[in-house]
Amino acid sequence: MNPDTDPIVTTAQGAVRGLRQDGITAFLNIPYAAPPLDAGRFAPPQPQPHESWDGVRDATVPGPNAPQSERKLGSVDMSPYFGAGWKHGEDYLTVSVWTPAAVGGDLPVMVFAHGGGFVAGSTRSAMYDGSGFARDGVVLVTLNYRLGIAGFLDIPGAPVNRGLLDVVAALRWVRENIAAFGGDPRNVTLFGQSAGATIVGGVLATPEATGLFRRAIVQSGSGLGAFTTEQAARVTKAAAAALGIDPHVDAFADIDDERLVEAANRLAGIDLQTETHSDPLIGLSPFSLVLDTQPAESVSAGLSADVDLLIGTNTEEGNLYLAPVGNYSTSTAADVDAAAARSHPNPAQLVETYRKARPEASCGELRSAIMGDAAFGAGSWALASAHAAHPQSATFGYEFAWRSPALNGELGATHAIELPFVFDLAHLPQLHGPNGLLGLDKPPADLAARVHETWVRFARTGNPGWDPYDSERRATMRIDAEWTQVDDPRGQERQAWRTRPTHRSAHPFKDTP
Repeated sequence: MNPDTDPIVTTAQGAVRGLRQDGITAFLNIPYAAPPLDAGRFAPPQPQPHESWDGVRDATVPGPNAPQSERKLGSVDMSPYFGAGWKHGEDYLTVSVWTPAAVGGDLPVMVFAHGGGFVAGSTRSAMYDGSGFARDGVVLVTLNYRLGIAGFLDIPGAPVNRGLLDVVAALRWVRENIAAFGGDPRNVTLFGQSAGATIVGGVLATPEATGLFRRAIVQSGSGLGAFTTEQAARVTKAAAAALGIDPHVDAFADIDDERLVEAANRLAGIDLQTETHSDPLIGLSPFSLVLDTQPAESVSAGLSADVDLLIGTNTEEGNLYLAPVGNYSTSTAADVDAAAARSHPNPAQLVETYRKARPEASCGELRSAIMGDAAFGAGSWALASAHAAHPQSATFGYEFAWRSPALNGELGATHAIELPFVFDLAHLPQLHGPNGLLGLDKPPADLAARVHETWVRFARTGNPGWDPYDSERRATMRIDAEWTQVDDPRGQERQAWRTRPTHRSAHPFKDTP
């Protein structure tokens, strides 16, 4: 750092000094809300406790992140995605900003919410370096939000979905401050992946977020991914029992972060099946949004009708939860039946549909497909159709189909595989090798550049370069070494999820016929 030459930007809260390198300026670890301390961990995000800080804040090094444990998925190195775990510190409700060094004009802004099962991830993760976006004329913002018990446990006496409220607070910070970094506050694209994408869907359904962003990208999320209050109460009861406390915010406020993280680790495997609802995350996480109405239904009713939407999934989402732990090639017919029973009210019919659609498929392929659609596909299709019903804005669908050769080809077009391409970071050494997400072989030379450029184009213009998604054609761009636009891909399987009951309203959300 050179304090005499590194750039200084003045925000509403005070001046920050960034780091200029290779034509890009990065500002790291800028607070967008007050540190969540003690009882404040379970309150809505609060504005900074003072109008400004004295002097110039150093924004050249990463800061702390939300309390979490290191997250691993079998034999695949996911550290570029999840990061290295918890970097302790109280002031972690922060954003990092990447912008062209020679800031000029009103540049499109992209705000990214990371994934990690609602329990892991941060702006410190190598995958979320925003240099590629800044290089291409975008102001890229990444953000930390509360995770686990502090962020998403439904606690009596506390507001629900505190992690989502953090994202909305970060968007307010962007609206107030991003012009100082060269960004256009009127052209903001909110995007996220996995849990972050499900949060984006929740923000689409949040009236308080209206007007804070113009476009949204949902990468392998779900518009049907929220828990009911009954399901959430089971998690809260288990968390309180693990901590030996009453299930009330006053009792949780007395517990330190280390114990909260340790208790969250003990919540896996809670049965969230009820008489009327399946577990929308099929056991992948004990935390999610908690809503009376699923985001897809709220969007169907008209929320965010003026927001352009790019939404999609990967072809083999479920592989990430099977192949790295040795459960893909060893899957049996009983495993396929069990996956269907966990995720659908008519499992036998669901399995029959998938077998007819994939007559040559192995049990591992069928199991993965059902798991992936239960957790991501069905909710993405529902959200896309709900949004496409409103003519005020455009909806675009994609399917990322490039197959990673990792794990002898079993990883394939799995969950999270698109991220290195979106951030134009497929060259990262950590992603390659025998345990890397991208395997030993190099992906097609121009795939990352093209995917990244497509996301930038959508943020800039609202059009990624193919036909819009509608209720009849369901036009979808299949992204592989070659790109192909197809109509209603996997229509037979999609139809099988049309009446899946995953929310509390009297009539389950139905995909537009």
